[in-house]
Amino acid sequence: MRIRALSVSFVLASLLLPSCTAPISYDKVPVKAPQLNAKSASMREALQKWEAGLATTDALAAAGHFLGCARLAEKKALTGDPGALTLYNQATGKLVERLEESGNLPWGRTVALGHGSALRGKLEPGNVATNRRFVNVGSLEFKGRYATVQARREGLGAPLVAISPSNPEFRHNQEAQQLHKALTAILRFDDMDSATLELHDPLEVENIVIAGRRPVLAADFSAPISILMSTARPDKLGLVRLLTPQKYSDTARLTRLQDYDAKRTPVLFVHGLNSTPATWTLMYHNLMQDPKIRENYQFWVFSYPSGYPYPYSASLLRKELDTADKLFPNKKDMVIVGHSMGGMISRLMVTDAEDKIWRNMFGKSPAETPIIGQSRDILEDSVVFNHRDEINTAIFIAAPHRGSEISNNFFGRTFSRLVRLPTFITDTRNAFASVLTLDEASLQLDRAPNSIDTLSPNNRFVREVNKLPIAPGITYHSIMGDRGKGNTPDSSDGVVPYWSSHLAGQKSEKIVPSGHGAHENPEGIKEVERILKSRL
Repeated sequence: MRIRALSVSFVLASLLLPSCTAPISYDKVPVKAPQLNAKSASMREALQKWEAGLATTDALAAAGHFLGCARLAEKKALTGDPGALTLYNQATGKLVERLEESGNLPWGRTVALGHGSALRGKLEPGNVATNRRFVNVGSLEFKGRYATVQARREGLGAPLVAISPSNPEFRHNQEAQQLHKALTAILRFDDMDSATLELHDPLEVENIVIAGRRPVLAADFSAPISILMSTARPDKLGLVRLLTPQKYSDTARLTRLQDYDAKRTPVLFVHGLNSTPATWTLMYHNLMQDPKIRENYQFWVFSYPSGYPYPYSASLLRKELDTADKLFPNKKDMVIVGHSMGGMISRLMVTDAEDKIWRNMFGKSPAETPIIGQSRDILEDSVVFNHRDEINTAIFIAAPHRGSEISNNFFGRTFSRLVRLPTFITDTRNAFASVLTLDEASLQLDRAPNSIDTLSPNNRFVREVNKLPIAPGITYHSIMGDRGKGNTPDSSDGVVPYWSSHLAGQKSEKIVPSGHGAHENPEGIKEVERILKSRL
């Protein structure tokens, strides 16, 4: 028994202790010219201009060389010649890179590049802000475990990442550009002396009409999130938001990973304990590789301090969804995907509790319960709820619906005492204790319960929720791990046992050979992809 307890403690420690290693990073690397069939004079000249551009220190002069290189490579590139296509794309990317360095991007004006050439600029349709900087993805090399999968589409053009520093949160403002956005640049040559640099959104444009042809537009859909992850390091927020949630209360938010599109179904990811939206990176990159997924879905994430009791976190998500409903009233029915404690939060989004839990806990209706002020608001928002009309599909991944014993062992109890809850939560606990008529044992804690406490199989709220069915009309699926040991009645992913994550009435259940991180397991990701495609 002691060995088993120590092993469980070790698992919990591995979940809670942060990693110092960045899950993804990038370096700027020199770009080499491709191997070409350089028999034609035009391709030999194109290579010469490429080398001249690399050797020139003056940014505008270098941009002029890259423009000339792309012009000479264009004809063969459009016929599908691999070397010419690569050279055209690289030259276009380096052109943008040097113009960015010089501060001479041609949006709304014409820029003289030397050698008698002039360049105009054309932004992507719907763009509302030009205060952006542009990163040439072709000059970057990504490393780390989140870089093992990159969602790309081969074709014509230079993949870029547009970064909008003026809108750092990119939340619900319909007019705001997202912070990091995938774009693709192409060059359209008008005559021997002028050209137009065009930007296109590769999520909206798959084929581009140019010079009488319709080539596929190149894209790198994973680069925006990869750059954001590398620079902002949101993954480092997991532990600090668990231990001191009030300090990071402003980070509870619903965020879109791409521009809102009424034609695409929102998929909402909800992370778990000691985690952040960064944990969905591999899932997101894998899903964005699939053309059908890109065409039919858009991705949102809910971020929150995981030290809060999960019913309270669920109340924060409802408020965020209320705001999104006002801004996007015509959006399609949503899919919610929750991992671990995020699965428990997701469960509350598809369950009709009404005032049943309140009555069972207090022995009277909310109107008859003598609690006032902020404590009443918090309790009522957390305990009295109905399913969300905008959600019609739920995917639970390694979700401890009936709790997990890690919260009850020595390590879990010790670690839970390190969580510092805000005073408004502790005041609510006192109000709760003053009127509770049933199960006084649930208040044996000398403090307010935090997220670790609310994961206990003995937690009153957990038990009450599991008495309630998921609302009619909602399709739900389960994915869980068995660490490759095979599914048995007492199987577990190392944190959550099968008996806790299994649900009656689910449309499908997939057991994958993983630990608790089934959402990062290739088979788990494939199952989410299957479920999303089956909805189409």
